Amino acid sequence: MRSAEAEPANDQGPPAPSRAGLRRRRAVVIGVVVALVALLLGTLAWRVYSTPDPPSQADVDRAVAEQLERAREQEAAAPPEGALAYQAIAPSLVTVTARKPGETQEALGTGVVVNAAGAVLTALHVVDGAEQIQLSFGEDATAEARIVNRRPDQDIAVLIADRPPAVLVPAVLAGPPPIGDQVFAVGNPLGLRSSISAGVVSGLDRTITAPNGVQLTGLIQFDAAVNPGSSGGPLINRAGQVVGIVTGLANPAGGETFSGIGFAVPIATAGGAAGGPQQ
Repeated sequence: MRSAEAEPANDQGPPAPSRAGLRRRRAVVIGVVVALVALLLGTLAWRVYSTPDPPSQADVDRAVAEQLERAREQEAAAPPEGALAYQAIAPSLVTVTARKPGETQEALGTGVVVNAAGAVLTALHVVDGAEQIQLSFGEDATAEARIVNRRPDQDIAVLIADRPPAVLVPAVLAGPPPIGDQVFAVGNPLGLRSSISAGVVSGLDRTITAPNGVQLTGLIQFDAAVNPGSSGGPLINRAGQVVGIVTGLANPAGGETFSGIGFAVPIATAGGAAGGPQQ
C-alpha cells in the first residue's frame, strides 16, 4: 500500500517590519529618553538655585524680637492664674494681731472674711488666750475683735470685729481640691503683708500633732511656702476660691521655718465653725 508523502510546509512567518517603522520606534524611544534627562536636569537645577541663603544675624534678631513681642501680648491678654487668684481673694484678706499676757511680741496671723455678717476665720493658735485682738481690713480700716467660736480639734477660731468696715467682701468657698491640683497660700509670712506663694496639693486626710499637743486630722498637705504669720490665711485654688485655712507647717528640725510641707484645715470642715454650710 502506498503511503502519501507530507507536503512541505509553506509558513514564512510574519512579514519583516519596514525600515520606516523601525526609524519611527527608534525616534520615539530617543525622545522619551531625552525628555526624562531634561526633566532630571531641570529638577536638579531648580533645587540648586532655589535653596535660600542662610539667615543673617539681623534676620535671627528680628525673628527673636517678634516672638518676644507676641509672648508679651499673649501674657497681657491672659494674666497668669496666680494673679487672677490673688485678685479674687485680696478683698477678703484680714491681718490678725493678738496681744497675749506675758508676751512682749504680738502674735501675727492672717484671716479671711467668709460671710456677709463679717465672720473671720483664722487659726486658733494665733489668738488663743489673747487679751486683745485687732483686725486690719485693707490698708486703713482696723477694728478690735473678739472670738465668737473656737474649734480646738481643728485649730479654727471665728472672729467678729466690733466695728467692721461698711463694706465687707466675703470669700468664695470651694470643695476639696484633688491631689496634684495647683493651690496658693495667701497671708503675712514673717510680717510680709498679703504675700502669695504657689504650690500643689501633696496629700489629703493628713494627721499632725499641734505644738499644744492637740491632734489635728483630715488636713490638706501642700508645698506652697508658709511661715509664721501665714497661719489662719486662706489656701485657695486657681479661681481664688478658699479650699482650706492654713494651720501649720512641718519642720523636722523643730523650728518655725518652712521645710516644704504645709497643712490646712479643709474649708469643708472649717466653714461650719462660722455657721456656714459644710461644703
